[in-house]
Amino acid sequence: MISQRASGFNALMTIGQVVCVSGLFWLLVVVIGAYYSGGLVSGERYLLYWLLVLAGLVVEALLRGNREDPFRDQFVRLHLRSLRQMSYAALPILIFLVFAKDRGLSRFFLLTFLPLLYATLVASGAGLPGVLAGRLFGGRRRDRTLLVGRVPRAEMLRGWLDRKAFFGVEVVGLALDGAAEPTAQPAIRPTDTVFQEPIGEGVHYPVLGMIEDLERLATEHGITQVIRTGLPDGEGGLARHLALMGTCERLGLRLLTVSDVEQVWGRPLAFIDDGGVRLIAMREEPLENPVNLFVKRAIDIAFSLPVILFILPPAAVVVWIFQRLQSPGPLFHRQVRAGYQNRQFSILKFRTMRLDHGETAKQATSNDDRVYPAARFFRKWSIDELPQFWNVLRGDMSLVGPRPHLIEHNQQFAQQLAHYQVRTFVKPGITGLAQVRGFRGEARDTRDIANRVMSDIEYLENWRLSLEIAIILRTVIHLIKPPKSAY
Repeated sequence: MISQRASGFNALMTIGQVVCVSGLFWLLVVVIGAYYSGGLVSGERYLLYWLLVLAGLVVEALLRGNREDPFRDQFVRLHLRSLRQMSYAALPILIFLVFAKDRGLSRFFLLTFLPLLYATLVASGAGLPGVLAGRLFGGRRRDRTLLVGRVPRAEMLRGWLDRKAFFGVEVVGLALDGAAEPTAQPAIRPTDTVFQEPIGEGVHYPVLGMIEDLERLATEHGITQVIRTGLPDGEGGLARHLALMGTCERLGLRLLTVSDVEQVWGRPLAFIDDGGVRLIAMREEPLENPVNLFVKRAIDIAFSLPVILFILPPAAVVVWIFQRLQSPGPLFHRQVRAGYQNRQFSILKFRTMRLDHGETAKQATSNDDRVYPAARFFRKWSIDELPQFWNVLRGDMSLVGPRPHLIEHNQQFAQQLAHYQVRTFVKPGITGLAQVRGFRGEARDTRDIANRVMSDIEYLENWRLSLEIAIILRTVIHLIKPPKSAY
């Protein structure tokens, strides 16, 4: 399998780079130990630092996994990866030096080793893939591959197949699935003549025959692997695919089928294996993980409790004084909002509008005459949102999440966007990915709503601790320098 080859290849790449770095390390120990006037301490001390370097490289490789294609590295990407590797290798040494206060490591050695380490990682990252691929996947290890399916799908896979050539995938041509190929000419069946030239404009792979000709093509071209370019469709598609599977098994050919479910459904999907039951979901939901929920809730409490105890009381006094002077009435304003799974809750805010405006469902606009003068300042700097930390502490809201809307707006927006209600899969928040991207304030048209909803869905599909912290930090920046849409 291609994925197994890639996994093993990346492991060998890491081993190869570890060997190169180890050679550099001990060469420097010998050279600097012989010619450096200060001398070096015993090799046992440097053995410890060498192990720390190797540990850093291995940890970086494990965290990276198979996400990066070593044959697709551009110049900048190669250097960024090498810089990350060097950081992981150097960080354990620096931490040990600081906490152990070890003076046994030569600073001259360290300053010489780090730039040479970077150069070694760049050179090995650029040179090793080709050398390893040639040794591992050349000759008999190459898989002469026949594509089966549609011409357009084969062309869509061209870039991926070109990259997999390094892993021994050698595409010899395409066999058409005639019943499923709308651009093929059904009257022409190339059984006796092998078409050496591509058929159709822009087609890269030669059409060698039809799906029914697999046995003949396997013999004539020495086929060892078949890749079907998409799931079977059309009338009789399943029967043809079962016949293809039987032929491949009988001839000893490896069969791979490209899943084009996402293209058919028109959206990315999540494939889940749960207790032997394989499911297809519309999206990943990291916050369904109880551990992630616990971490998020801990962050909510850690932030909301100090705000309620130390910031909210003096802020309430200031707001109350300005309300008495400019718009007497209750300090707080409560509104029913739609929250998690559309459950209604009462959101708490400092009142920023006059009591007699009578337009509770109308969005606030720039220079809105319903807002009393001092409240413009409160709204711009988000002071009116401070009481919502009580909603966070209660569990109605979270620090980060989609902004909760009025029930009337919820119904209106849901009619305009089919996937609007997906945002209710997580708790609403005081701030969110949409807000730190500048999508806040009045929603003037469907595009404004769509931008917010897409950001909200991106957040719930890709939640991770680093994203949560990044949104909080960017919110702090917005508090210091509010965007123009804050009113």
